[in-house]
Amino acid sequence: MDHTPRSPASAHATGMVDVLVPVALDQTYSYKVPRGMELKAGDLVGVPLGAREVLAVVWGENANPDPRLHNRLKEVSEKLDIPPLKPELRSVVDWVANYTLSPRGMVLRMCLRMGENLGPERVRAGVRLVGDPPKRLTPARQRVIAVLSDRLLHGKSEAAKEAGVSSGVIDGLVDEGTLTVEPMPPPPPPPAPDPDFGRPDFSPLQRAGVDAMRALAANGTFHVALLDGVTGSGKTEVYFEAVAEVIRRGKQSLILMPEIALTGQFLDRFAQRFGVRPLEWHSELTPRTRARNWAAISEGSAPVVVGARSALFLPYANLGLIIVDEEHDQAYKQDDGVHYHARDMAVVRAHIARIPVVLASATPSVESEVNARKSRYQRIALPSRFGGQHMPHIEAIDLRREPPARGRFISPRLAGEIRIAIERREQALLFLNRRGYAPLTLCRACGHRFACTICDAWLVDHRFRQRLVCHHCGFSMPRPHICPNCSAEESLVAVGPGVERLQEEAAALFPEARTMVLSSDLITSIETMRSELAEIAEGRVDIIIGTQLVAKGHNFPRLNLVGVVDADLGLSNGDPRAAERTWQLLNQVIGRAGREQGRGVGYLQTHQPDHPVMKALIACDREAFYDSEIELREKTLYPPFGRLASLIISAGDRPSAEGFGRKLVALAPRDERVVVLGPAEAPLAVIKGRYRFRILVKSARGFDLSDYLRSWLAVCPKPSGNLKLEVDVDPQSFL
Repeated sequence: MDHTPRSPASAHATGMVDVLVPVALDQTYSYKVPRGMELKAGDLVGVPLGAREVLAVVWGENANPDPRLHNRLKEVSEKLDIPPLKPELRSVVDWVANYTLSPRGMVLRMCLRMGENLGPERVRAGVRLVGDPPKRLTPARQRVIAVLSDRLLHGKSEAAKEAGVSSGVIDGLVDEGTLTVEPMPPPPPPPAPDPDFGRPDFSPLQRAGVDAMRALAANGTFHVALLDGVTGSGKTEVYFEAVAEVIRRGKQSLILMPEIALTGQFLDRFAQRFGVRPLEWHSELTPRTRARNWAAISEGSAPVVVGARSALFLPYANLGLIIVDEEHDQAYKQDDGVHYHARDMAVVRAHIARIPVVLASATPSVESEVNARKSRYQRIALPSRFGGQHMPHIEAIDLRREPPARGRFISPRLAGEIRIAIERREQALLFLNRRGYAPLTLCRACGHRFACTICDAWLVDHRFRQRLVCHHCGFSMPRPHICPNCSAEESLVAVGPGVERLQEEAAALFPEARTMVLSSDLITSIETMRSELAEIAEGRVDIIIGTQLVAKGHNFPRLNLVGVVDADLGLSNGDPRAAERTWQLLNQVIGRAGREQGRGVGYLQTHQPDHPVMKALIACDREAFYDSEIELREKTLYPPFGRLASLIISAGDRPSAEGFGRKLVALAPRDERVVVLGPAEAPLAVIKGRYRFRILVKSARGFDLSDYLRSWLAVCPKPSGNLKLEVDVDPQSFL
């Protein structure tokens, strides 16, 4: 054995260190330090692991090495010239791993997303015209010489692209002595944001919020503030003042957003306030850009970072503020790999780093609302819209009394209001949180329903792509013309509406109107999405048909009417958070209306106008909704008044999954503060051919549920073969 697991220790140099490797392992490994190399905790190193060389982080010096292993340990290969991970971030790694029951190596991996590209940036080759044209002058070579005729240094690939030639033509001219190759200088760092560049004029109601933000940032100690402002109240501009204060103090700010890749408008607003765009961090960046941004963050040359949830684990040199925008959004929960909630872990990181954190939302999560009511969080309220605009008026359309025509989904009253909006040259939004054309396809002749072959789910009809698609595993097939069960021709019928079908209906009702569908499955690139949002903002679209994508902070100046086609859709799925999510989503969607001119109106097509969520929306009575939801959570001991954990067992066959689940439950430690429910078949019983059973664990709020789960699983058999066990502390999904 070449290396052995060790627990972290600290002592003066012993010639041996414990390192943590960013793989699915929880323990550290011991390595010898080569003569002449000095290492300390946090240093990034290369070490041999098995037959390969891997990146690792020194987690501590080994004060008590086992002398019997001294000659069997491998040496650290190299120390990377990269700023070490600070004690604060290493503490975050340990805390998150302990809380979520994840291997520490997997949490560390999120901190080192650019592991394969760390280190000095690769020097790019440039070419310059220095000599005479070659004797054999082809048209391609002539084009290259013309492009480089200014005798300045050009990037090799850019020059080839501009001249419309292959890189081989460039290489040939280099061999002839016509061109020379020189290293390209590194790009200059972007200018720093200017905290005094575009200071806005705030309304008297916003001024108190601005003063609170500046005081929070100036204080610089751990403090949680809930920036609670209605849609259109200017929350972004208000928390920008906290960012400005942190910039003045020479520290870094992190702004987390649920859908960073789609928020071009936000980046423009940031540039209007600070003169430059912030540094971005999300999955759509190119590898080179990600490596460059990672280095800038770790070196401290990125004053402001705007990122998706993964940006929370980056190695900031001097982090001074975290802002979680749209803190209620479900996208902050990561459901694969390390199961964590970025909002909650942002509070943890701020606490460990002793810095302030701001949670911003028009519809705070019940957890944050309770914390504000109990004064654990400071509430900074923005109760009215900026510029004196009114909040949208909301009406219910009772589908029991005003149903749409047979085969239609837009009620006559909603259709009439849309027609009036178009005549006024205003925009209308039709919201339906269902992608595709129809959620179900069946045969009229025999009743056959098209289901996924490896999931417990119906196939969704996507007419734009002419395919039937499973939204859980990605399986798809061409839309057939013959029933595979009874061979009847042209007997297939779409059941229920999706946004594509809604566009078809809108086009039939309003043939003169320009329509556009906004749905995540239709996005081909970030650039395309931002271009479509710009078209809407510029008024080149009359009717927007969208899924929950349209609820995420977009600003459409001419939009004054929102029609929710099926307001009841999210209320019937058995999720304990169904009422909260429906209320938040519909509030956010209707909040797109009337933000700049005119009075916004929202219409809720519903079969349940007396449901507490619908009544609270129609009355614009948020306190009534929170009061009833908090009372229900307290009675049932659901979060934030209790703790939850979900254990999902999956296997290639049903008996194996169920049997393993029963073994786990039989071994659960007895504790009167804990209730273990299950195993029960998960609502989505089969995904990707794997049968799924769920165990739900409930405990009191102050109970250490993570420690209980750790003790429980320590005495349980380990999953083997194709069995898999996933532990999700604080689950958000109950499917």
